[in-house]
Amino acid sequence: MTMNSTQSYVRSEMLPEKAPPVTNVGIIGWIRKNLFATWLDAILTLMALYIAYSVLSFLIPWVFGGFWNANSLTECRAKIIEVYGESQNRACWGVIHERFWQLMYGFYPEYLYWRPNLALILLFVGLAPILFGNLPKKFLLVSVAVPFIAPWLLWGGSIWVPVTAFLGFVVGYLVHKFVSVAISPLLGLILGVLAAIIWWLFLMGPVGDFLQSIIPLAIESVESRKFGGFMLSILLGITGITLSFPLGIVLALGRQSNLIIVKSLCVGFIEFIRGVPLITLLFVASVLLQYFLPKGTEFDIILRVMIMVTIFAAAYMAEVIRGGLAALPKGQYEAADALGLDYWQAQRLIIMPQALKISIPGIVSTFIGLFKDTTLVSIIAMADPIQWVKFIQSDSDWNGIIWELYGFVAFVFFIFCFSMSRYSMYLERKLQTGH
Repeated sequence: MTMNSTQSYVRSEMLPEKAPPVTNVGIIGWIRKNLFATWLDAILTLMALYIAYSVLSFLIPWVFGGFWNANSLTECRAKIIEVYGESQNRACWGVIHERFWQLMYGFYPEYLYWRPNLALILLFVGLAPILFGNLPKKFLLVSVAVPFIAPWLLWGGSIWVPVTAFLGFVVGYLVHKFVSVAISPLLGLILGVLAAIIWWLFLMGPVGDFLQSIIPLAIESVESRKFGGFMLSILLGITGITLSFPLGIVLALGRQSNLIIVKSLCVGFIEFIRGVPLITLLFVASVLLQYFLPKGTEFDIILRVMIMVTIFAAAYMAEVIRGGLAALPKGQYEAADALGLDYWQAQRLIIMPQALKISIPGIVSTFIGLFKDTTLVSIIAMADPIQWVKFIQSDSDWNGIIWELYGFVAFVFFIFCFSMSRYSMYLERKLQTGH
């Protein structure tokens, strides 16, 4: 046989590529691979579709076929019977339409709604440069001002209260800077904190009153008992999240410290707080804490609850961050030592950025749990959304309505919690450096 001879059954040219089977690509291929790959998958898929159809066939007409214009449950049900007959598979959203602002703001004066709205807008503007690093640095000025302006807008009173509160940080910083240069950084840190505490406890009030007498600038005051609804939940949640995060970092570092006293204090604090239910701490804030204060001392109830919520969340935050610190290989600590960095430089530049990146899922889960736990304040008679649901249900016009109110509260909480979850996923993708 010569090289030029060719057998009839041997192909001399390549066939053109053909498209893959329709059943293996596209939506049909995805369905076949993920939903009907085996007979067990097919049975589970059909069962899930039946359950979803059964739920949605009831839920969709109930939600979207409800009535928004009704002044009582009786009137709403009468309209449902008039339009749909005897079937009452429809929601009475008139209760949300009528009591929406109370669910949002509680007893807060209606003509002052602009103040919490402005505080919320300033909060979003202040958080923007922290959550999204590509914004102009000028927004950080708003981030610094919000913790002082927002409480003043919510509670009102003299403008000099937030000003003198800010001056406490200035005094602490100046003392810290001077002592650190003159003596030692550790002593400077201790004396700076003490100077700020002394200012807030003993000097802030007289200085504020003096400035108010010279330049009287104030807005109408609002009592804490008038706070309520989602405004109260957002206030407690944001305060607890903001304060518990740095406190949790300090506790986590203290628990890993080589100083036996510091480590013992941090371990004792964390284990005690984690071993006590939050509702117990709220009762302590509401009832017992007042007995330990000097007679005649007025300690704002919301401030007491903020403190308890913050220390409760900080204990859990400390353990989440400690897990991130434990996950770092020993080589990272050795590399920081090799570069000649001191303890705080190593934590700020090398250790803590990596530990916090590892801890993002746990940190956000703690934040979400804290925000949902703010509903427990209804147990101590604070008018959060759950307490307002009970107030509305006690009204004779809406006595007996359940699902609409709790469903609306659940929907709003879901929006906030889902947003935090989405942001954490965005942050994980942004900080992913494995590639």
